[in-house]
Amino acid sequence: MRDGFKKAGLIGLGTVLGVLLSLNFSAVAQREARLPIPYEDLQLLSAVFGKIKSDYVEQVPDEKLIREAINGMVRGLDPHSDFLDAEAFKELQVSTQGKFGGLGIEVGVEDGVVRVVSPIEDTPAFRAGIKSGDLIVKIDDTATRGMPLSKAVEKMRGKPGTDVVLTIFRKGVEQPFDVKLTREEINVKSVRAKMLEPGYGYVRVRNFQERTGEDLAKALRDFYKQGELKGLVLDVRSDPGGLLNQAVAVSAAFLPKDALVVYTDGRTPDARMRLTASRENYVRGRGEDYFRDLPPGVKKVPMVVLVDGGTASASEIVAGALQDHKRATVMGASTFGKGSVQTILPLGSTAGLKLTTARYYTPAGRSIQAKGIEPDVFVDDGRDTSNRIREANLERHLETGKGDAGAKPSGAEANPETAPGAADSAKDTKAAPPAMAPRFEFGAPEDFQLRQAMNHLKGEPVIASVRATAAASAQPAEAKPAGK
Repeated sequence: MRDGFKKAGLIGLGTVLGVLLSLNFSAVAQREARLPIPYEDLQLLSAVFGKIKSDYVEQVPDEKLIREAINGMVRGLDPHSDFLDAEAFKELQVSTQGKFGGLGIEVGVEDGVVRVVSPIEDTPAFRAGIKSGDLIVKIDDTATRGMPLSKAVEKMRGKPGTDVVLTIFRKGVEQPFDVKLTREEINVKSVRAKMLEPGYGYVRVRNFQERTGEDLAKALRDFYKQGELKGLVLDVRSDPGGLLNQAVAVSAAFLPKDALVVYTDGRTPDARMRLTASRENYVRGRGEDYFRDLPPGVKKVPMVVLVDGGTASASEIVAGALQDHKRATVMGASTFGKGSVQTILPLGSTAGLKLTTARYYTPAGRSIQAKGIEPDVFVDDGRDTSNRIREANLERHLETGKGDAGAKPSGAEANPETAPGAADSAKDTKAAPPAMAPRFEFGAPEDFQLRQAMNHLKGEPVIASVRATAAASAQPAEAKPAGK
């Protein structure tokens, strides 16, 4: 009797799933009549669901099966689309506000592997020497392969003062190794500014948060209180992106009013936008225009924008806009190449969908997707970038699209990461790790690319590579004849 009820329940559940999905596809079909309703595929989904419920070695809650089916469907689209449950949605809000208890690591996932996009400066992860490209194969005693990114982030965040052990796999190191970190309150200020020397300002944007535009405006006003600027360096190296409207804000600070910053193109009318350097495109709601009384010199000061392989998404929008308008010289290395826009679509009151809805294009009609921004001046700072993953390397990445140079306008977090099999090799974590010297700090005196940016602003020669300089200085001096 129980078996009979069980089978009847499965049949009923399959029927409900089929009806719900059919209704959903019917609604979509009203908007796009050519879309067929995949009845056979829906029947297959229902059959798989029933087999798992009846034959799997352990009982699995219906909710888990449905959520994992959704996760698989969404993650199969591209590296940046994701299903957000209530917890993941909260984490997304935290990341844009810039304050949380954790380690200070920008992470992403591809093919089930959690990968470090970039450590955040002056955080536990940065001080411990965690590097871009490192794979986090365990968090404490839990393997991360197959773990949803939101779950990995949740396990790394926590109460300040508590410890967590990360097991790291690094390219070029034979064995995974453990790194013990103590969580801190991470207050990620997105804008850091200082005067390098009289007349020359430096602004670093770490990521694009809710207050980035306001903080930039304050920094620029503070510069001009000390006198007129002769040059300005805008540093977006290893900036993984963030809020699209804040990328428009940073661009608008330096561009003429109403200049085109970026345009997007997608399948729906809402995905086709032209965003210009105007208040309504960067101030949300009825807030005041924080750029309304910027010193006039901001629009004309000679500028260099520093970029590298970790410059992605919103930061690429800024670099592309300033480059296309010939407002700044872009210097450094080719950028990541994330030229797609993700929209948060509510699904009821407790869940959402982060869905790639458009590609973005620079004012000149260039698509950055899987290509990146090419600097006007290439400068190699000597860092090992052999394990740097870019958008074009990601499985299922979007193709470039129609926006090659010359295209005309038609109308922007977790990120990239991979290394096949790395998690499977994390069996012996007792091997001693290599020395983990922290990266140099962007903006520090030893920042080679920044020094070259200053040379460019002053009209002095720019050295293309710190490696070439080091190699030249290592050559032995020319031998002198004996007795001379």
